Amino acid sequence: MSELPDYYFRVRDNGAFVFRVDTENRHRRIEMDQIAVVNIRNGEIKPQGHRKLTDEDLDQIRGWMQDRIALLARRDIDDIHRAADYLNTTTHWAQSRATDEQLDAVTDALLLAMHDLRSVLVRKKADRMLAEAAREGGE
Repeated sequence: MSELPDYYFRVRDNGAFVFRVDTENRHRRIEMDQIAVVNIRNGEIKPQGHRKLTDEDLDQIRGWMQDRIALLARRDIDDIHRAADYLNTTTHWAQSRATDEQLDAVTDALLLAMHDLRSVLVRKKADRMLAEAAREGGE
């Protein structure tokens, strides 16, 4: 049987509730003692109650926060790749299977969303190109 970790992080929006896990008690039950609440958006670590967090607690919490931020960043980019795939699937559906009624139901919403996305992407690409040209011109 694998050993349980010393800390458990109950994920919530923007962070987690942090528990210290104890299996070394007289009843041999799993006990979880909430020690902190963390917010990965602003980096805040709030001890629970009047508790003082140890250096080990803080190291574990900061490590989890770094890992969580990296995981969420990977998920974000994966979602965007899926969105591109879904746009391709939607294009195929619209061209090959969609009825006139179905197209009427979704065309305006799709056109507006795609126009908005295209505008943002074009502006951001232009900004990056200008910034790159400025860096190259300044060297």
